[in-house]
Amino acid sequence: MNIPQGHQAVMPYLIVEGAASFIRFVTDVFGAELISRHARDEDPDLVMHAEISINGSTIMCADATAQYPPQVAGLFVYVQDADAVFKKALAAGAAVVTELADQSYGRSGGVKDPTGNTWWITAARI
Repeated sequence: MNIPQGHQAVMPYLIVEGAASFIRFVTDVFGAELISRHARDEDPDLVMHAEISINGSTIMCADATAQYPPQVAGLFVYVQDADAVFKKALAAGAAVVTELADQSYGRSGGVKDPTGNTWWITAARI
């Protein structure tokens, strides 16, 4: 099987209202790196296709259209410091889904980002 460099066998593809806002959120909160961004011909402010990387994991996204309505997701993300990242998410406009708490698998809490995706922010217990 041939998989392009920087990609995985399975990658989320999120179609959201406000892809530029989504990209800004993941960059500010998770330190994501924007790999590529392609604008729509009819409106350069709209994202036709973008790829971001969070610690080597690629997420693709695009702005919703009449043909492709929003398709948000729940995403589980490991971070070094769940408390710090949770605070960054709230400061970037996320809403609390579940408060941070110690779980058997680590410290974890859930937020909903401004485009409707739910992020389970987790620092693993080792």
